[in-house]
Amino acid sequence: MSSDLPTHAEIVIVGGGVAGASLAWQLTRLGKRDIALLERGSLTCGTSWHAAGLIMQLRSSHAMTDLSHMNAKVYETLEAETGQATGFKQNGTLAIARNDDRMHELKRYATIAKSYGIGAELISPREAVDLYPGLEKSVVKGALIIPKDGQLNAVDTVMAFMAGARKGGARLHENSPVTGIVRRAGTGGYSVTTPQGVIECETLVLACGLWTRQLAAGLGAVVPLNPCEHFYVVTEALDIAVPGLPVLRDTDGYVYIKEDAGKLLVGAFEPKAKPLPLAALPARAEFIELPEDWDHFALPYSKACESVPALENVGISRFMNGPESFTPDTNFAIGEVPGLPRLFVSAGYNSEGFEMAPGASRALAEWIVEGAPTMDLADVDVARFHPFQMNTAYVEARAAESLSTIFHMHWPNRQRVSARPARKSPLHDRLAAQGACFGETLGWERANWFAPEGVEPRDSYSWHRPNWYEHTAAECRAVRENVALFDFSSFGKHLVQGRDACRLLQRLCANDVDVAPGRIVYTHMLNHRGGIEVDVTVNRLAEDRYMVVSSAAFLPRDRAWIERHIGPDDRVCVTDVTSGWAVLSVQGPRSRDFLQGLTDADLSNEAFPFAASREIDIGYARLLANRLTFVGELGWELYIPSEFVQDVYDRITAAGVGAGLKHAGYHALEHLRSERAYREFGLDLTPDDTPYEAGLGFTVKPDKPGGFIGRDAVAAQRGQVLGKRLVMFRLEDPKPDLHKDELIRMNGEIVGYLRSGVYSFTLGRAIGMGYVRHQAGVTKALLEANRFEIEIGGERHAAQASLQAFFDPTGEKARG
Repeated sequence: MSSDLPTHAEIVIVGGGVAGASLAWQLTRLGKRDIALLERGSLTCGTSWHAAGLIMQLRSSHAMTDLSHMNAKVYETLEAETGQATGFKQNGTLAIARNDDRMHELKRYATIAKSYGIGAELISPREAVDLYPGLEKSVVKGALIIPKDGQLNAVDTVMAFMAGARKGGARLHENSPVTGIVRRAGTGGYSVTTPQGVIECETLVLACGLWTRQLAAGLGAVVPLNPCEHFYVVTEALDIAVPGLPVLRDTDGYVYIKEDAGKLLVGAFEPKAKPLPLAALPARAEFIELPEDWDHFALPYSKACESVPALENVGISRFMNGPESFTPDTNFAIGEVPGLPRLFVSAGYNSEGFEMAPGASRALAEWIVEGAPTMDLADVDVARFHPFQMNTAYVEARAAESLSTIFHMHWPNRQRVSARPARKSPLHDRLAAQGACFGETLGWERANWFAPEGVEPRDSYSWHRPNWYEHTAAECRAVRENVALFDFSSFGKHLVQGRDACRLLQRLCANDVDVAPGRIVYTHMLNHRGGIEVDVTVNRLAEDRYMVVSSAAFLPRDRAWIERHIGPDDRVCVTDVTSGWAVLSVQGPRSRDFLQGLTDADLSNEAFPFAASREIDIGYARLLANRLTFVGELGWELYIPSEFVQDVYDRITAAGVGAGLKHAGYHALEHLRSERAYREFGLDLTPDDTPYEAGLGFTVKPDKPGGFIGRDAVAAQRGQVLGKRLVMFRLEDPKPDLHKDELIRMNGEIVGYLRSGVYSFTLGRAIGMGYVRHQAGVTKALLEANRFEIEIGGERHAAQASLQAFFDPTGEKARG
């Protein structure tokens, strides 16, 4: 350890746990040398020291497996590269299922494994017992063995990362608590104060675990994470605890069990976790051990005894209760903090820091060095959080649920239940009276489906046909055959205004947004690789004013992207006006006739064409009517000042009684938009996908004056036969369901996976979208000449493939 704190370093990392040490190591591997790592005590003293050290390559989705699957390979070579032992051994993971639903989930994991060449085998209960002699066969429905997973010694591994970093030039300063951080005015960069003095830096990284929230908040940064008590016990010696024993994951029993020096370590992600207020942490924040709580641990330990009966009669040598930090959505947080250039975060690993650190730190190191992400990090980008999520009551409740969700069933459309309701549209109570069953997105309560009279509006989840399917089907029929009403008030809405508003948006948007006021443009904002960072509609309200509309989930990240690119000389103001405008969407082939009876505005196709925006009157309100659709039908989105929306809603629903108007929710929206093959950011569109690959070349205007970010990358794809294309699939068998992450096979070979999937009530079978890769190019001829199958949980199903939607491929219905 270096004893003298320098006055300057190019990069300062705060935190000497696995996040900070692995980042320092990855930065040195990319050529960075002037790095100072500050640790308040000694390495690992925060939370890394008590980690169980389990290493799994698979996650429940491809998006997260992209970051985790290489970690085992890193740990295989870390000791040889750094000269420091890690205790890493690949004894495998044995995941067991106690019921059919969990078995289906394990089959989905096994399917994802095939995409990455990860060895994963579904085995019988008898085979599971052969691999794990102490396992009780009667509780096992089936199992999945992943031989190259493993475990390591947490403290030794952090030491190895730091040894590698120091070999590369990084300096470690222990016993250097950070007492203050100031962003330097004018020159940029940060001044970091410690008892040993002040160190200046150009780049600052907060990787200090559960203390990151407080340090970040001091700079105005939004990093919502909160500690929970995390429990494990270590038994006395047991005969079955042999060195090669795989790690047992009994997620139905809420426990993991690993061999630990001839003993068993039993840890839990229990269904009702214990959040820990930051104020309740001990004053000395090093090697914290919290009080034992056998009453709380009794449930998971009893489940562990069911799966491994030898645990019933063995003594306990240690009870460990230590704090771990959890985020509101159970995804960790990395990236550059919005509004604070060159301030980065790596925190909130949800008790999986060692499982995710090598991949996450490599991605963050590349971001720091290159100045931008080099891969899709949208799901873990710190910019995704909304300021309200720093609310103490919210983040404590949601963190506790996040701990529990690690071992819950990853049902399609599963909703969080804690910290609700937080944000409600002005129509919430009216929708509830209509039987709405609400879901939640970024705090917003949103109607997912409507229960008819006599049906309880409560979700009952399933891998196949959940309880809302028949009701969602009726909503979809109303949209396709008549007229339906959606509440889209949670749409993110930003006013971008000022002298340079047009110039800024032209620089950011791939489409041409320099249109006449009253026109709406669907567009993307791209990164320098041509990948899609932002998916929005842009409504030009005036020469110097635009409304940019985002999905609710990505509003904070979209705003961060826009503001990050405002230059010092740009005269532009970006204002979040989401709460000021409610949105009602009236959709369906009879929507024009229906709305025409409520307004004196001319809604004819000649007077009000597709993608037009007009002020119209309904009742006493003057509102903004946008002729748009995300369901593939004739329709209007009505942007209504929030104080007027209840009256407008009441008039619409009163008129709807005689017109057969039906309420519809977000589940119906998902089914309908998929039928029309409308793409959704975060699923079908990511920062790794270009508009041309996504089949959205019509949104790109490479020749517009001034160019735009990412122009060179996408211009090179224009008119080319691409080796990656988004393809639509329709199963031939009407029985199976699709969700996402199912494999795409062409003539038996894996060529991609589904980004999204639903059952199409209109087409009578499941449909999905996914990118197909083929070195000869993905063309209509390729799709027609080859045999395609979709693999669902290990079973293959024949499918039709198309570059166009199976429903209304030319889009005539929306433009009629």
